[in-house]
Amino acid sequence: MGRSPDGLSRRWAGKAALLLPTIAAIAAVAAEGPARAGGRAAAPPGVGAVDDARLRAADSEPQNWLTHGRTFSEQRYSPLARIHTGNVSHLVRVWSFETGLRRGHEATPLVVDGVMFVTGPWSVVFALDARTGELLWRHDPQVDRRVGQRACCDVVNRGVAVYRGRVFVGVLDGRLQALDAATGKLLYEVQTADPARDYTITGAPRVVKGRVIIGNGGAEYGVRGYVSAYDAETGRLLWRTYTVPGNPAEGFESPALERAARTWRGRWWELGGGGTVWDSMAYDPELDLLYVGTGNGSPWNRELRSPGGGDNLYLSSILALDPDDGRLVWHYQTTPGDTWDFTATQHLILADLEIGGVRRPVIMQAPKNGFFYVLDRRTGELLSADPYVQVTWADGVDLGTGRPRERPEARYRGGLTLVRPTPFGGHNWQPMSFSPRTGLVYIPAQEVLGAYAPASRFEPRPGHFNTGTDLSVFAALTREFARGHLLAWDPVARREVWRHPYAIPWNGGTLATGGDLVFQGTADGRFLAFDARTGRLLFEAHTGSGVVAAPITYEAGGTQYVTVVAGWGGAFALVGGDAAADGRAAPGRVLTFALFEAPVTPELVREALEGRPASTRAGDDAYHVHCARCHGVGAVSAGVIADLRESYRRSPASFAAVVAGGLPDRGMPAFGEVLSADEIAAIEAYVAARAAD
Repeated sequence: MGRSPDGLSRRWAGKAALLLPTIAAIAAVAAEGPARAGGRAAAPPGVGAVDDARLRAADSEPQNWLTHGRTFSEQRYSPLARIHTGNVSHLVRVWSFETGLRRGHEATPLVVDGVMFVTGPWSVVFALDARTGELLWRHDPQVDRRVGQRACCDVVNRGVAVYRGRVFVGVLDGRLQALDAATGKLLYEVQTADPARDYTITGAPRVVKGRVIIGNGGAEYGVRGYVSAYDAETGRLLWRTYTVPGNPAEGFESPALERAARTWRGRWWELGGGGTVWDSMAYDPELDLLYVGTGNGSPWNRELRSPGGGDNLYLSSILALDPDDGRLVWHYQTTPGDTWDFTATQHLILADLEIGGVRRPVIMQAPKNGFFYVLDRRTGELLSADPYVQVTWADGVDLGTGRPRERPEARYRGGLTLVRPTPFGGHNWQPMSFSPRTGLVYIPAQEVLGAYAPASRFEPRPGHFNTGTDLSVFAALTREFARGHLLAWDPVARREVWRHPYAIPWNGGTLATGGDLVFQGTADGRFLAFDARTGRLLFEAHTGSGVVAAPITYEAGGTQYVTVVAGWGGAFALVGGDAAADGRAAPGRVLTFALFEAPVTPELVREALEGRPASTRAGDDAYHVHCARCHGVGAVSAGVIADLRESYRRSPASFAAVVAGGLPDRGMPAFGEVLSADEIAAIEAYVAARAAD
């Protein structure tokens, strides 16, 4: 784990001709002057100054990324335009940070005045210098690894919230922690869920009016969903809103839940109910409404959890809540009586659109069920609902009633039924984005064939995946029936504008910018930039691991940066079998790009080479004469032959002997007759320095 600056200042590679792109990248970053080294003319306000007013006005400081979707509207649009369609092809990677963790990396980084906060699997939090990738601090909440068995969709974490000098993170085991933003020190933690129940937290908290809002997951394991608000200063619980009714004999927590109970049948509370708020949220400060999406039922199969039918409110719904007390103001249910795991926890975006000649404040969502929804966010009135991927479970949505026109056979009562979309969704948790410049929404869409059948026998068991469906039918899921694409959708014209296809689904979230660009990472380990208007591919870089997270962009010292977290994992990567086999897995990395701007001159090359550390210069030269042709410049191997940095870390005592005597059975020549003992020692010193960097 650690920083991997891609500049020559940290990676002396000897052969200048091979390093001109790297030198140019360093020159571009060095143009920032004192800022890159940590110095500034004036101290920035920092995380301590991130208060309610600053969060409301986040759009006025595009150099930062203050909250999960950059602003409360969650558009994931940045007006920064130094990088644009005309120069994005000149992007180079200027630094990377290795998290040292495997499994899915799903976090959206936050950037506040030059400091980046990002999370990895198992809810580990990192603070990095946003200009260099240098690690400032690391916090590991020490999650008991046994908790991983109740995380339905990998041990992931999607990010943090910052507020008044604190960093808030939801921990996989149900804790909410407040950390000192300057040091990473734990200030307090609260347990947000009963540890005896199978709740987990993977989503990013939000801070609204001094309240830390956090939900949870676990519907497949038989829990009852809710969202909670905690006082950011003290951690005191301020309110909790349940999303499905509990046992009627014990009374209802609100009139909304009493009304919801009329849409359930049987003894649903004994199975938990579900409806967990495990990801999406948005906030409108003008209307003072908090929007959350709710998840699937527990179990999935409605015939088991609610015998006799019913809409089962508030499963698979968008809820508008009063952020002061959690009171339900309005709701819209995307999939009444859901029986397919068609959650509405997918990304929620707020925007103002001109529809029918009238400017409307709307909320938009592309949930799992395959329809793209536009609602009036004041009232929940449905304005449009159209299929953005192939949909076979319903013929459409009735705009008068707001209900889907369901196909009766889709409920798989009689046996195996093929349905599109699937539990992976036409769109899953990976964030989409909206550009006010183009008027388009950019969706990480996917076309996966779903197979559903009722379980032959169903007995709910604690700690087990209780869906009420026959999961063995998913073995038919092969790569021929699973594809992904980046979709540009016009929410006013209600149509697809362009798409870019991918060989497999489960590609990363998107970022739209003022440079008319859309950025997205892919499951097969690439980072791409497209013309936001036409879909033309303009930039491609390799990330070393599949990307499922969403990128961000920020600015420091006059330079615009683009960052994405790479680390293949999540539900499809774990469950997808043959269909997910082309995803690329490797330890996680935070990758940051900037423009290749500086001219490369002989003087720059000479200056860079002269700046090499004197203690390793002789070994640097000898290494690149004798070793680099197999083991790579800078002692960095592409994996074909052993990376000597890693070899040295594993066995430093044998390094000199191996260089001198070789490894004939592996094709490693003996250099004992070519190099003197002093030259071998110099090479060892160089490799040791590279191993420690």
